[in-house]
Amino acid sequence: MTTSLLVADDHQVVRLGLKNVLEGSGIEVTAEATSGDEVLRKVEELKPDLVLLDVRMPGGDGLHVLGRLKLDYPELPVVLFSTYDNPTYVARAVALGASGYVLKNDSRDRLIESLRAALRGESAWTREELRRVTGALATPRVVSDVEVPLTQRESEVLRQLANGLTNKEIALALGISYETVKEHVQHILRKIGVSDRTQAAVWAVRKGLV
Repeated sequence: MTTSLLVADDHQVVRLGLKNVLEGSGIEVTAEATSGDEVLRKVEELKPDLVLLDVRMPGGDGLHVLGRLKLDYPELPVVLFSTYDNPTYVARAVALGASGYVLKNDSRDRLIESLRAALRGESAWTREELRRVTGALATPRVVSDVEVPLTQRESEVLRQLANGLTNKEIALALGISYETVKEHVQHILRKIGVSDRTQAAVWAVRKGLV
């Protein structure tokens, strides 16, 4: 029996390549989407068996879309697909309930096995991926229940940080200096009681800030 897969990626070459890669695997690309809104609409219309979701897309990044999908379709297996080997992305994906995280330069076997594991309801996370984010995911949940007096600017910086942006990218996005971003990040980590950016991203997810 063929498995129906929705591929969400804004690059046509990637979508065509995935069709070729998956040929003969029993997993068929039956739907494609190029934006976050299109993913949500096509999942509702077509009810695919699983979703392969790019992390960075126009109209809402893949991690936001993942959060929406898991609210509306908690049993739908979703595997993240990315160029970026970013621990913040990985931690957010785990926290939001993704079945796995595959890099675009991973092997065909790794991609297919991840999709099959997700379809079986199993985790497609590697030990290495989970080891890298264990500290962040172990951040005490009670911390996320405490009201933290972040300033408006600190909240803006935290949202950008949780989206995986570097300090330099945050500075450009918000129109402030790199040094100012560094100070804000230090204040944020101290206020919410975590030790690194990945933990801060998980905290932001649990608070519903991203």
